[in-house]
Amino acid sequence: MTGEYKVDLDIYNGPVDLLLYLIRKEEVNIYDIPIARITDQYLQYVEALKTLDMNIVGDFLVMAATLMYIKSYMLLPRTEAQGVEEEVEDPRLSLVKQLLEYKRYKESTLVLAARSAEWEKRCFRLHREIPVETEEKEQELPMEGVNIWDLLQRFSLLMKQTMMSVPTKVTYDDTPIQEYMNGVLQKVHLHTSISFTDLFKGICERNRIIGFFLALLELVRLNRIKIEQPVNYADIQISLNNVASLDRA
Repeated sequence: MTGEYKVDLDIYNGPVDLLLYLIRKEEVNIYDIPIARITDQYLQYVEALKTLDMNIVGDFLVMAATLMYIKSYMLLPRTEAQGVEEEVEDPRLSLVKQLLEYKRYKESTLVLAARSAEWEKRCFRLHREIPVETEEKEQELPMEGVNIWDLLQRFSLLMKQTMMSVPTKVTYDDTPIQEYMNGVLQKVHLHTSISFTDLFKGICERNRIIGFFLALLELVRLNRIKIEQPVNYADIQISLNNVASLDRA
């Protein structure tokens, strides 16, 4: 598919990040996770990931199995032996501990990144004297107010709509990823800024939807385009990354 292009796993941050995203999105208490609802949503995202690349879903399937086990356990009728009160540990407890640990780690990473950016502003001249080829700093993805999982959710909806309107037919697509990237850039350049919905407007074939979505991820990774969501629940806007253009000039 698309010239053997593979999704960069680093962009997804793993299954715990997805789970934490769903909890925040649903605005539920991390200590009292509605496991049935979260599990159903989690599985939808895993299905979308499997569509993109089967090689990246191993860890996600392990987490899915854990969620399914907890969900099944909590659906079982709770019976207690007569005259004996037995304290049963909440099966979600281990998962909550894992989520809290990851949450602390992620928040610490953001704090350190902010301090690093502030230090670079203070030492701008010294920083610029370092040869470009020796700099190993990873560039921040140009995603303002948008989470990678937001993009995956919209991709999943597109695929569902396609399955409902067009008969499913498995076809092999050997179109190079670069060709899809050029198609995305042409659409963005033509409209200056284009919504996620309009980017995929008129595309009915599942293989082309996948190709355009992978191209979108790659262009974001390369800092060629930026995506933003000014208001919560509004459509995602896609535009050329002017900073990247200046860097190449």
